Amino acid sequence: MEIAANGFIFSDDPARIDIAAVHHYLSTQSYWAREIPFETVMRAIDGSLCFGIYQDSKQIGFARWITDKTTFAYLADVYTEEEYRGKGLMKQLMSLMLFHPDLQNLRRYQLSTRDAHGLYSQFGFKPLETPDNQMAIVISNPYEKREDN
Repeated sequence: MEIAANGFIFSDDPARIDIAAVHHYLSTQSYWAREIPFETVMRAIDGSLCFGIYQDSKQIGFARWITDKTTFAYLADVYTEEEYRGKGLMKQLMSLMLFHPDLQNLRRYQLSTRDAHGLYSQFGFKPLETPDNQMAIVISNPYEKREDN
């Protein structure tokens, strides 16, 4: 799928993804994947349904769904470069993604966010009704370099 609007391209074409740009953002600017290795980003992209936002072939936004394309999808690594925020680009990308054929009729769409509840609630996401039913193993800052004392 690909849509052009107002000088931007929104696409699920994996050949368009600038893995170096995605890695740079995730490893240096995100709060959830700081210092993530390049190889880890490559493997994550390879195993996901990915979408990008582009202007003049430059990657300015990204999101990926970890999904079996049948019952479940988890939205991850969503970002827009800071200078492009506030233009409604992520809203446009969310609209495109939620109509993607591989994301139809799933039982659950899930995500985690620290600061974008307002965006996602516009698309039907809401806090879990029974958060106690959810469990996780969480490893804080797994990519940070640690110095042994």
